Amino acid sequence: MDINNASLFLYLTGPRSFHSYPPFHILQLCPYTLFGYGLNTGGPGVMSIGWLVISFFTLFVGASMAEILSAVPASGGPYFWAYMLAPSRHAPFFAWVTGWFNLIGQIAVTTGIDFGLANLISTTASVTNGYHATAVKTLGIVAIILVSHVVVNLFSIHRLRYMIYTSIFLNTAGIICVIAAVLAQTQTFQPAAFTFGKFFDGTGVDGPGWSVRASPAYVAACGVLMSQYTILGFDASAHLCEETRRAVRYAPYGLLSAIAASTFFGFFVIVGLLFSIQDFDTVRTSPLPVLRILTDACGEVVGLLLMVVIMLCVWHCGLFSLTSNSRMMFAFARDGGIPHRLHIINKRLQCPVRTVIFGACCSFLLALPVLGSAVAFAGTTSIATIGLYVSYGIPIAMTLVYPCNFRRGPFKLGPASKWIAIVACLWIAFITVVFCLPTVNPVTTQTLNYTPVALVIVIVFIFGSWFLWAHRWFTGRCRDHCPTCIRQLEFLGEELVGTVNSTDVGGRPDRHHRLRSVESGGLNGDQVTVARGFTIDDYQGR
Repeated sequence: MDINNASLFLYLTGPRSFHSYPPFHILQLCPYTLFGYGLNTGGPGVMSIGWLVISFFTLFVGASMAEILSAVPASGGPYFWAYMLAPSRHAPFFAWVTGWFNLIGQIAVTTGIDFGLANLISTTASVTNGYHATAVKTLGIVAIILVSHVVVNLFSIHRLRYMIYTSIFLNTAGIICVIAAVLAQTQTFQPAAFTFGKFFDGTGVDGPGWSVRASPAYVAACGVLMSQYTILGFDASAHLCEETRRAVRYAPYGLLSAIAASTFFGFFVIVGLLFSIQDFDTVRTSPLPVLRILTDACGEVVGLLLMVVIMLCVWHCGLFSLTSNSRMMFAFARDGGIPHRLHIINKRLQCPVRTVIFGACCSFLLALPVLGSAVAFAGTTSIATIGLYVSYGIPIAMTLVYPCNFRRGPFKLGPASKWIAIVACLWIAFITVVFCLPTVNPVTTQTLNYTPVALVIVIVFIFGSWFLWAHRWFTGRCRDHCPTCIRQLEFLGEELVGTVNSTDVGGRPDRHHRLRSVESGGLNGDQVTVARGFTIDDYQGR
C-alpha cells in the first residue's frame, strides 16, 4: 500500500506528512505472502500485467477519495465523509454503515498482515531447520508480533515518526537492494514472454481447473485479487490527518502518491522475482516460493538474510496498519460508533492507548478461526479488502447521488470528477463480486471460498444492529455536538471562518480529546480552521 518518490518523501519527512505513510507497506505483502497464490492462479502473465491493471483502476478510487479528503479532513475518514455528504435525515445511517465496514476491514487487514508475517517466519524455519509448524504455534507468533506493534505504537507521535524513517529506508533502499542482489546473482533469466505472457491454471485439485470448467478469463479475474488485496488502506491519509499540519492541502497528494509509489515498487518487485525464477514448477509448488527464488539465486545463507529484510518490511506494514486502525477507532469512539470510553488520549504518551490495545486484541481474535480451518480463516481475512473498498465506495457514490452536499476543498478534479467517481464505483462493485467467487475446483468444504459467508455475517450485523438499537442513539457525531472535536487544519490562502473557545458552542465544557499534529502540538490556540466550503454551522447543523 504506500510511500514514495522524491516529492512524497518531502511530505513524509516534513511535519505535515504523517498521514500518507502507512498504506505503502501493504505492497510488501503481495510479492511475499501471496506470491504462490499468484503463480497458481493465472501465472506470471496475470501477476505482472494484472498488477498494472489493478493499479490503474485503484487510482480512480484514490483520486475520488483525495478530492473528498481535501474537503473533509477528519480522522474518521470514510464514515465521516459519508456523514457530511448524506442528507441530514439519513446521515447517521450512512455513517454507521460506512464506519463499521471500514472498522472491520481495518481489523482484518492488520490480522492478515501479521498472520502473513507469522507464516513467513514459520515456513522459513521449517524449510531451513526442520521446525514443525502448527496452527497453535503460528497463532503464538501472531500474538508476539501484535504485542511488539502495540509497544511501538504507544510511543508519542514525535517518536513514532523515527520509525517512519526506518521504514522508508527498508521499503525503498532495502527492497531495491534485495531485488538487485537477486538479479545480480541469478544465473539464467526467464524471457519476457514468460514474465508478461505465461498463463498457468493451477486451480484444479487432481483435475482440470477453472480455465476448463469456466474460462481463462475467470482464472485471470481471480488471479488479480493478489494485487487488489495489496493496494488498499490508503484511507490512512485521512485517519492520521489530525496529526498532520495542513493536511487539507497535502493529504490528497500523499494519498495519490502512495498509490503511485505502490504501483512502481510493487511492479519492480514482482517483475524482478519473476525474471529470476529458475524452475517454474519447483517454485510454484514450494511452501515459500519467494524464499526458493532467493536461495536459488544467492545461496541459502544470503537468501535467508534477504528474507529477514523482507520480514522486517512486512513487520513495519503491520505496525502502521495498527496505527491507522487505532486512529480510526479513536474517531469512531469519539462519535459514538463504538464505546465512548475508547475515546481517550493518554496525556503522557500523547496517543490513543485504549484504541491501540483494543485494535490489537480484535485482530488477534479474528485470527482464532485458523485453529479450526485455514480455509475459513482465509475467507474471514478476505473481508478486509471488501470491507475497506465498500467503505471507500459509499462516500464516493454520495458525491454522485447528492452533489449539492459536496463542496470541494483545495484539491479538485474539475469536470472529470463525476466520471472518475463513476469508474471508481463500478470497479469497487466488480472486485466485490470477484472476491466472492470460488478459486479452487472442485468446490468442497475444504476448497469453498468462505468470503460470501463472512460478508453476509458482516452485513447482517451492521444493518441488524442499526435497525434494532443503534438508530435510537447514534447521531454520527460526537455526543456533545462539539465542533472542536473535529480536528480542523490550518492551511495557506484560506479564510478563518470561526473560532471556538475552551467551551463548546452550547456553553458546555469541552470534554473531548483530539489528536496532536507533529508540527503544531495541537490546535492553534483556540482557533478552528475550517476547510473551504464548510463552516462551523455545517458541523453544528448535523
